[in-house]
This record gives sequence, structure tokens and C-alpha cells, in this order.
Amino acid sequence: MRVFICFDGSCEPFDVPPDQTVRAMKQMVKDNFLVQLSDDKQVRQYLELSYGGAALQDSWALCDVGITSGSAIQCLIKSEQRPVMRVFNAVTGETLPIMGSEALLHMSVARLKTVVSMQSGLPVSTFRLSTLTGVQLYDCNQLQDYAIEVGTTLRLDTWDGWVEFLQGCLLGHRLTVQSHLSEKKPVMRFQLQVALCIAASLGHLDLAGWLLERGMHAEEPVGVHPYRQWCHQTAHRDTGKCPIHIAAESSQLLILKLFITKNLLTLACRDPGGHDPLKIAIQRGHRDCVRYLANKLCSVVSLPNMSLPMRIYLQIKCWVSLGQKRAASNQCQYTSAAFCNPRVGETLLVDGFNHPNMSSKSRKAVTKPSRGIKAKAWQPLPPTSNLLSVSHLPSKRALPQLPTLQSVNPGDFKEIQKKLEQDVKSREDGLLDEISKEDSSLCRGKFILPPITSRESIPRLVFVGASSKSSHILTASQESFSHYCGRTPRENAINCLTIASTFTEKPWLKQLSIARTLIRKRVPTMA
Repeated sequence: MRVFICFDGSCEPFDVPPDQTVRAMKQMVKDNFLVQLSDDKQVRQYLELSYGGAALQDSWALCDVGITSGSAIQCLIKSEQRPVMRVFNAVTGETLPIMGSEALLHMSVARLKTVVSMQSGLPVSTFRLSTLTGVQLYDCNQLQDYAIEVGTTLRLDTWDGWVEFLQGCLLGHRLTVQSHLSEKKPVMRFQLQVALCIAASLGHLDLAGWLLERGMHAEEPVGVHPYRQWCHQTAHRDTGKCPIHIAAESSQLLILKLFITKNLLTLACRDPGGHDPLKIAIQRGHRDCVRYLANKLCSVVSLPNMSLPMRIYLQIKCWVSLGQKRAASNQCQYTSAAFCNPRVGETLLVDGFNHPNMSSKSRKAVTKPSRGIKAKAWQPLPPTSNLLSVSHLPSKRALPQLPTLQSVNPGDFKEIQKKLEQDVKSREDGLLDEISKEDSSLCRGKFILPPITSRESIPRLVFVGASSKSSHILTASQESFSHYCGRTPRENAINCLTIASTFTEKPWLKQLSIARTLIRKRVPTMA
């Protein structure tokens, strides 16, 4: 068939077979138009064939995407800037590109951690950077001290046992975060503050609202891990950032409204550079956040028999709060001080001397060995009298008697389920009770979000008369497809529909036909 390639103001015909691949078409364009593409460390040029508003992939055949005889394909030269370096995130399994010029290789490790934190959403005190050979990068050094070149890939690791917790924070799953909290109260408090910072960065309203109800504060800095608090003077500067500052940087307007509704003092909270949320939003150019914060600061607070401007009201509130904290600390009632200073018997981490506890090990890998040793140590030894007298040993083991099953009425099932939910809720409240009691005087107001209604279970279709053999064949074919493709049939269909939807210039039925063709072509390829 004959197709037309439009390139650089000219249109040339090409006679190609219908099953011609896009990669072969690009080579024909290079040879015919004498295209020279540059490929260096910073910039890479490549050809892109476009049809129907979508970029064609190299592995596609022309007939797969509905290209017929007489079709016009547009050819463009695209430039792609290569990243200066890459950072492999061990939490998500993704590789983050660090874009810019070669001048970035002369910046400090602390500055690089700030850039990585903004891209990944993780606070700087939750991860470390190291080379692929295992050399850890310290904040006080420069990148050139480690001989890092253009194209180098670094590795991001988190604390052992934190992978599942941070994944739940990044996804905004409250139950996952709750189930992977540490049993040590100082570490658990630090985890909750980390979760609030991640929720502020990514806009997870449900998670942020739950953390505020548990006693976390948007005007408190994220801080450092309790193992490092003895040397907080040399900590990274961004550890002094609060969730309200992160929300202003990330342009999360709904999170800002949630924090300010919970506590007006967040309007006057300043970061390590002395900037309040309004100034941060102005520097970042987030207009919606600037408009909201400016209106709040210029508003008037109505009190009994008087009205005060917001700025004066905030100053009075800051003075009152500071006086309460000082009075409580003098009377040894300010409980949060117990979490700030390490105590006797706790672990301290000295950089360069201790074995690193940030190797991104999963929670199961950390807890499995200790459980095995504990179970083996508590295993009782048989008495010596039984070893000597073999005749007293029973021939068969006595089976344990199970409790008898009792019939339950349908009406009593709801009461049992309600009682179980109350038990789970009481355990959850008891786990975080001491943390939620801290600074309770500053958290009297509650911001109640609308409840999330659960979806009703969708009934599945039942095929009457289907034999067990046919269902076995269907299940086996689906399992083999998932084994060779790496995704389920549903995920494969979604992927093909997503690719077909990029042909924006084609009608919907044509896009559906392209998706069907891609599915049919991929199954024989895997077979």
C-alpha cells in the first residue's frame, strides 16, 4: 500500500507492506530525507511518527492502528533532554530523573535531597541517598566529593520496616498506615508526623483529617527520627518544615483549608527561612493559595463585645500558646518533651560508625528473625523422667476438643458485627491514646469531613448450564495469559484502550477498533 510521509514542509509517497513496523518506517525516512540526529550526554534527538493525533510506537505495525492506503503520516524531529542523574526510589520502585545542567554536579548533597524530596513527596528525614556500590552520601559534603558524573544512578533507601508504611502514606490508605505503625511511642509519633507531611504534599484529605483527629499538628515540624535527635543541630534544614509549609509549596488548597480551619495559628507558622505560608505560596506562584491565604490574613475575627484583625488575633494566640507551654514545662506537665530528648536504653545512631538501619527492608524481613529466635528460646524441654519411661508415652496424640457450634439468628449477626467494630475502634483509640492527649488544649475544635459511602457489591453474572470443564478451561487460559503477559486480561484491556484513546483525531468507534486489533495482535505474539 502507498502512504504519504509529511516531513519538513514536503510530502513524499512510500510503498510499504501493510505489516510494516513503525521502526522500519523511521529508517526509511532517515535514508530518504538524509536526517542527521544528534545524540550526546545532554540532548538526544529522535524521529516521531504521528497519525490520528497519537505518537506511533516502534513495535507497532501500520495495520494495527488502522493505517490504510492513502493515509498521511506526519514525521517530526523531537529533542529530549537527558537527566543529569537518576535516583532509584526503593519505596516505590520508580526511577526519578534529576533534570538540569552539569552545574548540578557541584551542588551539595543536602540540596540534592531537597530536590528528591519535592519529587518523591517523602520528607528528607525519612530516606538516605547512596551510590549503587553502597557508599552513603552525607548532607555536609558536595556531590563532586563522591566523583559523581553525568548519568549516574543513585539509590534512595528508607528505614528498615518502613516500606509498607510509606507506601500506604503515598497512596493515602489510612488503614495501611495504621496497621504498619511502630510499637515504640516516640517512633510512632514521628511516623504520624511524617504521614501528615506526605498527606499535605499529595493532597490526601482523608488521611490528613484522621491524623489531625489523632493529635498531630500542622504547625509542628516533621523533625528527625528519634535515633538521630541527639545531634539535631546538624540535621537537614528541611526537617524544620511543617505540613502547612509543604501544603503551600505543593499548591494543595483543600489541605490548606483543612489545616487553617483546625487551627488558625498555622497562618503565622514560619519555616526555617522565616517565611510564612502566604510568602511561600507567592514564591511558588500558586494563585489560588495566595488568594485564599491573603483573604484569611485580611479578615476580622469576631469575639464577644469586640472584633480584632486577624494579624493581631494571631499575635495574641501565639503569646498565649507560648505562655502555656512554658508554664507546663515548669510544672513538668508538658508531655511532648519526653519525645524530644533520648532516654537511657534507647538506640542512638552515629553516622559512619553504626550499622546502617536504612536499607529499605520490609517489615516482614525485619520482624521474622526476632520472632523465630523468641519462639525457639521459649520452647519447653521435655522432663527427664518421661525420657526414661517410654511405656508412659501415649500411642496417639489426643486431639483437642473444639467448642460446639451454636446457631446464630440473622438478627443477632448485626449486633455481633457492631460489637466487633467497637472492639477494633477501642483498640485503635487505646494505641494512640497517649499521643492524642498531648497538647489537647490546642486541638479542641474538630473538622468533620463528610463520610465516605462504601460501594455496594456488584452482583456477578451466573451462567446456568455451564459445565465444570468449561470453567476450568477459562480459568486456565486466564492464568496462562497473566503468566506470559505480566498483567491480567482486564489490565491488558485497560492498557490497550488507553493507547487507543491517544488517537484523538479518530472517532470513538475507530479507537475501539484499534484497541481490539492491539489485543488480538498481542495474544499471538505472547503465544
